[in-house]
Amino acid sequence: MQNEKLDIMQTIKAGVEYGLKNFFPLLLMVILYVVTVWIPWLNVGTTIGLYKAVIGIGRGEVIDPTGIFDKENFQNIGKYFLLLGLLSIGITAAACFMLIPAIVMGIAWSFAIYFLIDKKVSPLKALGLSYDSTYGNKWRIFGLIFLCFFIISLVTGLLALIPKVGPVLMFIVAILASVIVVAIEGVMYDFFSKKADTILAEKDCCCKAAPAEAPAPEEAPEA
Repeated sequence: MQNEKLDIMQTIKAGVEYGLKNFFPLLLMVILYVVTVWIPWLNVGTTIGLYKAVIGIGRGEVIDPTGIFDKENFQNIGKYFLLLGLLSIGITAAACFMLIPAIVMGIAWSFAIYFLIDKKVSPLKALGLSYDSTYGNKWRIFGLIFLCFFIISLVTGLLALIPKVGPVLMFIVAILASVIVVAIEGVMYDFFSKKADTILAEKDCCCKAAPAEAPAPEEAPEA
């Protein structure tokens, strides 16, 4: 499983199918997030709730649009901010080496927040798990992101050229496209979530298989 490669086209296809099948709940969730994202403190909970929704999408669950407002989203807020701080420091340090390393590390750590929430691991372990699970797939992740961005930019750019109604159509398409992108993100997360489970299971087995240290021999009593 660790050597399995992400199928870009299959991921997009599965994400589009899920997005169309659950279009209205996803659309309402995106709208609720956009409308409330400017509200201080609440926006932290809704952002974490959005991550949880993507995790649910990966599992094929039906999304509750109002789930982004659940109080339990704030349970991870301390670890969430700590992880964001570690990400900022790491990516900034990588950017000192001519930008490309920063992009690579940004992709390598892109699932850390999901693992923090879903796998209940520490921020540092979430970073390591994201790095390990994306190993060998970073350029595929980049290709998928680039392809989605290119298609959306091309369509919205052409719509913007239409007189009068162009900007309105562009905004509508951008909102609709965000629904599909969220669904694709969920499908992609499911792929790497399974790889992460395999990595965690292997590490757990290694820990259990490690032989216990033999007790030190007792010293002979002095004569």
